[in-house]
Amino acid sequence: MLSARRDLWVSMGSLMLTMFLAALDQTVVATALPTIAGELHGVDSLSWLVTAFALTSGISTPLYGKLSDMYGRRRLYLSAIALFLAGSALCGLATTMGQLIAFRAFQGIGAGGLMVLTMTIMADIATPAQRARFQGLFGAVMGVASISGPLVGGLLTEHVSWRWIFYINLPLGAVALAVAFAVLKLPRRTSPHRIDWLGFALISGVLICLTLLAAWGGVTYAWSSPVILGLGVGSAVLLGLFVLVERRVAEPIVPLRLFADRTLSLGAAAIVLLATGMLGAATFLATFLQLVTGVSVSNSGLLTIPMMAGMVVTSMISGQFVARVGRYKWFVVAGVLVTALAAFLFTTMSAATGAFTCGVYMLIFGAGLGMVMQNLLLGVQSTAPPRDRGAATSAITFARGIGGAVGVSILGAVFTSRLGSGVGSITPAALDHLSQAARHGLQLAFADAVTGVFAVLTPLLVLGAVLLAFLPDVRLAAPEPAAEKVGAST
Repeated sequence: MLSARRDLWVSMGSLMLTMFLAALDQTVVATALPTIAGELHGVDSLSWLVTAFALTSGISTPLYGKLSDMYGRRRLYLSAIALFLAGSALCGLATTMGQLIAFRAFQGIGAGGLMVLTMTIMADIATPAQRARFQGLFGAVMGVASISGPLVGGLLTEHVSWRWIFYINLPLGAVALAVAFAVLKLPRRTSPHRIDWLGFALISGVLICLTLLAAWGGVTYAWSSPVILGLGVGSAVLLGLFVLVERRVAEPIVPLRLFADRTLSLGAAAIVLLATGMLGAATFLATFLQLVTGVSVSNSGLLTIPMMAGMVVTSMISGQFVARVGRYKWFVVAGVLVTALAAFLFTTMSAATGAFTCGVYMLIFGAGLGMVMQNLLLGVQSTAPPRDRGAATSAITFARGIGGAVGVSILGAVFTSRLGSGVGSITPAALDHLSQAARHGLQLAFADAVTGVFAVLTPLLVLGAVLLAFLPDVRLAAPEPAAEKVGAST
């Protein structure tokens, strides 16, 4: 009994470490973005360092989820860690903005597997009674990683080099890989070996077209240009073909029957909006702090601690409470409304906004997110049948990737259009060498661009709360059907 309990906690510890790394790399570049973009001459491409990672991690999640349901999780999980580490090493070696964006995309392929497989494996090895409590812990880990990313990135960028925000993954990832290889024992699954490659290619095409449409529309190309119209038509055609294919293949990459469940369909739509908010805040708040209020790179990371604290505390408390009462719906609705309130408060910021006020707004934002992300995933996993749990988890993770890719692209386009041209090589350090008039003009421009981003984000988050209000109010403590015996452990 003690041995089984010890093995469970060691396995959970390994899963939490890999989730920490994957979530950290969604936001660790945030405080380094102004420095990287200035050094590599690409402020106009700034959001793509986040978008490229989110795009490939989002695209890969349905494939990881389906393959894990078919062949088992363990080998796929170990392979995802190895891909993530290889991508991290390449990012640290990049010498141009184009290279770094490409390597971030490669890194995201591994991260997509880590995000979906850690949560699916957790659901496999924990009992229904344990799952809600572990969800709270995983939510806290994800919160710490997502919100401490800017802090870690700022400290490494200012005191070592921005390249170390990627190199630091290598020793931590090696530990996670070794522990997972040694202690993680999972069932070997046997099921029909049919991979829906056509469906995977079509949904990837949809997401790529939507991301480019969001990033280029009204900025690089006019909305009426052939390129933008072509991307719009292409997105619609590919989506229609994807639905047709998924309704006919024996082993669809995303089983459409899952979306008949309102918990999954509404939850996935809301996650798109929430991920847009979480990654958008991490991306643009650091830019505001460094280029508007003039704080140092490392201090801009320190100023995100209230957001981290709010997310961790509410994630753990709400996870424990949901485990006891067996219901989660109104926690997530309230959480999104709190996050929307904070986004509105961000629209009021200016160069005169003090650090304390920024900290309060960030605390509110983090507290709202902590009430939502893991509790919503818990609801989806609890309603999905065991045979589709990997696919359902990957659908939610895929939705998060859409928010990270398409949503942040939209916010990046808003930022770029409001900022204007001529600041492609501005770094925080370069501001100190400008005249007072020039510096003040740039601060006003960046403040207008960042607050404009949150003006767009606020109604999107309100829409998320409206969607979640229509969730079925299910009890999570209901008995779960016994898992099928799928073979010897591996």
